[in-house]
Amino acid sequence: MSRNLPLLSASTVAKHNTAKDCWVTLYGRKIYDVSGFLDEHPAGGDIILPYAGKDITQIMADLVSHEHSESAYEMLDDEMLIGYLATAEEEEELLNNKNKTPVEVKLADREFDLSEFHDELPALEVLSIQTDYEADHKKHKFLDLNQALIPQVLFGNFTKEFYLDQVHRPRHYGKGSAQLFGNFLEPLSLTPWWVVPLIWLPPNLYIFYVGFANQSKIIALSFWVLGLFVWSLVEYSLHRFLFHLDYYLPDHPAFLTLHFTLHGVHHYLPMDRYRLVLPPTLFIFLAYPFYRLVFGLLPFYMACSGFAGGTLGYILYDVTHYVLHHTHLPAFLQELKTYHLEHHYKNYELGFGVTSRFWDVIFDTEITSTYQKNA
Repeated sequence: MSRNLPLLSASTVAKHNTAKDCWVTLYGRKIYDVSGFLDEHPAGGDIILPYAGKDITQIMADLVSHEHSESAYEMLDDEMLIGYLATAEEEEELLNNKNKTPVEVKLADREFDLSEFHDELPALEVLSIQTDYEADHKKHKFLDLNQALIPQVLFGNFTKEFYLDQVHRPRHYGKGSAQLFGNFLEPLSLTPWWVVPLIWLPPNLYIFYVGFANQSKIIALSFWVLGLFVWSLVEYSLHRFLFHLDYYLPDHPAFLTLHFTLHGVHHYLPMDRYRLVLPPTLFIFLAYPFYRLVFGLLPFYMACSGFAGGTLGYILYDVTHYVLHHTHLPAFLQELKTYHLEHHYKNYELGFGVTSRFWDVIFDTEITSTYQKNA
């Protein structure tokens, strides 16, 4: 029978370290109360007490010390499982919440699997629960979160159909950011959200000032607003037709790897804090064609105003994207947060607007209760 079990911190487990109150952990995840079992243990309770409040994975697997049968592990799960050990990230995200709300999860029999698509958006706290790496890899035979991901995609020999199905089923690493490359390139794939306004706001304001100071204020502001509006369409179009090229991809590992690097990893690990905004180098690559187009079509100062509006739209988009994944929002913005998370957890083939659903309504790609993604 399924039970809700609490998520507990390592410091809490460590306090239960006596013969009358003895807790242990297994695989650094499951927490067991073995207090009543000490006297019944075949090798005696003294062999367990040194591990009170600690992890017993290694000693349980030590054949020299004492061989444990499969039934021993089953007995722990059936009779003594009392909770789950929070990772450092889960402690920060879930246990150290402002209201000190207890967090309960269902992980024992994996009856609630985030990698399945759902008719209803899962509870927000569930989205930050660490995926069971080994169980996920064994079940889906896709990527091992313990290993660098890019080489697995490139050399995994996956068909496009299988890859697209799996990469859009969300997982959560739960220990920071999973490795993409597993080498010196790793830092280039990680971008904190604040890098975007820090790097791009100063030049954006300068370009705006150049346009505003050298032409009619009405014309400058008109083209600035036009730039913002055009960005909203660019945002929708990039997300729908580039990031979700999906079924038009050539069925080749190189193109699947490119897709994974560009946007697939975000759908695979949507709550990764450091892969929610565009790295500066990727932004330059994507923005350069628009820069040439705007400054090629318009007089210089009009182009400055329009480009300033468009790039401000991008900055707001990236910051909004981070906020929708990781910030508790006021009620009037909660609907936008829910809408974007539904794109990840309900139907990735719809809901391409991030800062608004305006273009989704126009082009009939809005997520409504009518559209659901089947598992």
